[in-house]
This record gives sequence, structure tokens and C-alpha cells, in this order.
Amino acid sequence: MAERRPIAARESGVMQRLAAWLIVRRASANGISLLGMAAALLAGLCFGVVPLIPHAAWVWWLLGAALVQLRLLANLLDGMVAIGRGAASAVGELFNEVPDRVSDTAVLVGLGWSAGQPALGLAAALAAMSTAYIRAVGSAAGAPSDFRGPLAKQQRMALVTIAAVLCALLPAAWSAQLPRALLWVILVGALLTAARRLYGIASALNRLN
Repeated sequence: MAERRPIAARESGVMQRLAAWLIVRRASANGISLLGMAAALLAGLCFGVVPLIPHAAWVWWLLGAALVQLRLLANLLDGMVAIGRGAASAVGELFNEVPDRVSDTAVLVGLGWSAGQPALGLAAALAAMSTAYIRAVGSAAGAPSDFRGPLAKQQRMALVTIAAVLCALLPAAWSAQLPRALLWVILVGALLTAARRLYGIASALNRLN
């Protein structure tokens, strides 16, 4: 299995017990990864329908926020279950990485649709994808996996969750302005993250030679 992203929550007692419960029941790590992707797809759909059902917008914002967090929970547990069961599969890395790219795209494009800016959502998704692409290329070239921010996956999804909750609580006028501003933050932050990773990976490879 490739190097795992350092996440403090992985060491918490609650997460350890939940992972142990899944391991005892022989849960599939790949299945958990797919569950996370399904949650992200549904989150993007929830955000996307906000302009179509404005009278119930708060429901869709809160449901989308909860689904984003479910996606992150699945991302946390799939590796813990794979290691705990000693059942890492030959295609496990594909299940770990590909659903993440689909998930980021679904959430950010859905957010762009809610703001009336689907192209901005897609641009933010491509910038987010570039951070993972650079990390994967660096790892394939022999550098350590680079998970540095400032806007890695956890930070991006935390901002999306906070914005969705705020959109549910604040006046309707914010439900377009706040997501639009957030997408610009994610676009710029992800590009900065990609640049930092590229520089760090290049430095690491130069030290190996």
C-alpha cells in the first residue's frame, strides 16, 4: 500500500473502534472507498439542485454537508480496514485514488452549479485534481508522497462543509455569493498547493541524485 496521508483523527479511539467493528464484520476496504464516492456524488447533486428547489435550499445544503463528511469518513476508514484485515488488494490503490478524483469533481462542480458558475466549479475541480496528479507523479518518480497544503483534500472539504452549513443558516442571497467566493479560494489555494508540491518533489528528487 502507498504511503498514507497523515491524519490525526486516524489515531482517535472512536475511529479505532469503528475500524475494528468493520474489520470484525469483514467489511471490504474497496467497498468503503466506493461508498465514499457515492456520498460525494450525492453531495454534488444536493448542491446542484439548490437553485431548482430554492424553498427547501437549507435541506439540500445541510444534506450535502453531511454527505461530504461521510465521504471523508469513508476515506479515513478504507485504509484502516485494509491494513487491519491484512487484505490490501492488487487494485486497492486504484480504489483509493480514482474515487477521490471523482468525488472532488462531483462536489466542486455541484457547488459551482449552485452558484450559477459551473465553469468555475470545473476549474476548481481541475486545480484540485492537479494536486493529486503531481503527488502521484512524484511518488512514481521515487519521491516520498507529498501531502502538503495549504489546501489539500481535507482542507478543501472542510471549507465546503462550513460554507454549506452557512448557506443553510444565512439569508438566501448568500447561497450564491458564498459558494462563488469559496470556489475562487479553492481554485487559487489548490494551484498554490500544486506548486508547493511540485517544488518539494523536485527538491526531494534532486537530493536523491
